[in-house]
Amino acid sequence: MTYLKPKKSLGQHFLKDENIAKKIVGSLSKESVNVFEIGPGTGVLTKYLIAEPDLNVLFIETDSDAVEFLKNKFPENVSQIIHADFLKLNINNFFCGNFSIIGNFPYNISSQIFFKILEQKEHVNEVVCMIQKEVAERISSPPGTKKYGILSVLLQAYFDIEYLFTVNETVFFPPPKVKSAVIRLKRNETSSLDCDEKIFFKVVKAAFNQRRKTLRNSLKNFNIDKEKTGAELLSKRAEQLYVKDFVFLVKSIING
Repeated sequence: MTYLKPKKSLGQHFLKDENIAKKIVGSLSKESVNVFEIGPGTGVLTKYLIAEPDLNVLFIETDSDAVEFLKNKFPENVSQIIHADFLKLNINNFFCGNFSIIGNFPYNISSQIFFKILEQKEHVNEVVCMIQKEVAERISSPPGTKKYGILSVLLQAYFDIEYLFTVNETVFFPPPKVKSAVIRLKRNETSSLDCDEKIFFKVVKAAFNQRRKTLRNSLKNFNIDKEKTGAELLSKRAEQLYVKDFVFLVKSIING
């Protein structure tokens, strides 16, 4: 197979700009050794990852046509190509120790990929990815902005996030209708939150699902100790809270 046709059903937009591909791969820190590439597609990032002698890389691709294309393009690296859905894969079966993740994430499942990364956060050192610009801005936004949301809080709890650069539509085939951006997530020093993490996730989601309401109303289904929490905090909206504020809220839940 010498040509790979992008599939709309898989949200495939193939990067064709070599300079941007080099820049994305170059954004991986020197500490990265074991690396997963998610959705290599035509292999535009793959060839630069293979060229890095210090990287031990596995390529996860769900599209059978893309897998065939990659095997033909990189015959010496066939054993590194995994035909699987990243969202359903037990990625702990492949590397001993921690790993990094890189890729041009499909727009339609990028949030699901991040939730999968959160499930494996204790093993993920770093993520370098290209995603929809709007999602990148949301994830990297600080509290107090309208773009700050569920993924912002959950990811910023465990990762330091950098918005690296914007990517125009014209460098893809087919060109998407929106701009893209590359961000880098580096695992921070928080091994675990000082609260029940399952309840933390529920509280964050509940607060942002009714983000126009104050916490007093959006979290009314949680048995929060209002005296301990204080009226000032409960009068705020979700977008005004830092990670530490959500942790404090969770610790204020009675019988949590």
